[in-house]
Amino acid sequence: MKGSVFASKITSVYLFFFSLIFFSVPDVYAQPDGAVLFKAQCAQCHSTGSNKVIGPGLKDVHTRRNEEWLIKWTKNSQALIKSGDEYAVKLYNEYNQTAMPSFALADDEIKAIFAYVKTEGEKAAAAPAPGVAVPGGVPAEPETPWLLWSIVATLVVLFVVLGKVKRGLERALRAKQGLSEAVPVTSKQASKNWIRGNKKLIYVMFVILTFWGSVKGWNALAGIGIAQDYAPAQPIKFSHKLHAGQNGISCVYCHSGAEKSRHANIPSANVCMNCHTYVQQGPVYGTTEIAKIYAALDFDPNTQKYGPNPKPVQWIRVHNLPDHAYFNHSQHVMVGKIECQTCHGPVQEMDVVKQFSPLTMAWCIQCHLDTEVSMAGNGYYTELHSKLQEKFGTDAKLTVDKIGGIECARCHY
Repeated sequence: MKGSVFASKITSVYLFFFSLIFFSVPDVYAQPDGAVLFKAQCAQCHSTGSNKVIGPGLKDVHTRRNEEWLIKWTKNSQALIKSGDEYAVKLYNEYNQTAMPSFALADDEIKAIFAYVKTEGEKAAAAPAPGVAVPGGVPAEPETPWLLWSIVATLVVLFVVLGKVKRGLERALRAKQGLSEAVPVTSKQASKNWIRGNKKLIYVMFVILTFWGSVKGWNALAGIGIAQDYAPAQPIKFSHKLHAGQNGISCVYCHSGAEKSRHANIPSANVCMNCHTYVQQGPVYGTTEIAKIYAALDFDPNTQKYGPNPKPVQWIRVHNLPDHAYFNHSQHVMVGKIECQTCHGPVQEMDVVKQFSPLTMAWCIQCHLDTEVSMAGNGYYTELHSKLQEKFGTDAKLTVDKIGGIECARCHY
């Protein structure tokens, strides 16, 4: 009876702590998040500072135009220009009549974006200049969220209290059954008792662990030399997600060798300059990473002139086949019409490129067994197509292995 009363009290305490935490959580979703909206909708063309990206920097934009004007401009800039608004027309002409897209955002969302821009501008103004010491000499450590500490403390209290409840209920049950208090058993003696009573279980566990260890050992040996998921940090942070994904730049624009030669090639920094002669600030890293391209080419973005001391960028190779294996990119891309993502994975979603496929011999062979050759309308296979149809039949699936794709000398000549 006493144990039940005690348990009910503990339950009440637990509910009190839970309700305190639950009802104290701030409503973070009540208002639109300006930072999230800005990064998703605006950061590709604008900075929150004074620097130009594609469009103007937005620092102090609230002092140049009122809120009503900013909402109209964001929703439909072209309509505002056509209405003859003097500032809108001036801005449009200043940026070579580059049209800003219209955004289907609610007024509150647009207000949240410009509130975020204003806050970021104020932060930049209040931040100490480079080389200025922070008061006290050490930057303040970020405060640990009180909610996290409350949850941890609650769980610790519950663990201790429920342990006491368990022991109290056991004593109450023994008293009800008329049993004496249990004699304490040392941990060493308890271990010996458990082993004597579970010999069969220990034997089964030993067999399972031996089998599991053998499998893990075999897999470890089989994985030697496989660099799947290898994603090294590059000397210049280049986001394929931004360039190939959001901006839609074709893979072969930079890796032009994929269509013409065995190697896809790493693009020279001059290819980067086709865009970054003018785009001098990115939406993620600002000017930091683009400045590394300028440094490599000894390029001055202010004078738009190159110096006499260029130096190569030391890129780190991600995909690397063994020296005794032959692979031709143009044969797969142009003749086989294989998409880059087939081997390299969803590169358009990667901020840091990684080796997506294992690139093992078994993986290549399986691909050649499964992949149907693109022969219809492909001049490379005009004569071969009819011969294969005579050999395998017109309805046969002509996979790569049927044209010698798994012969040893194809890759190991």
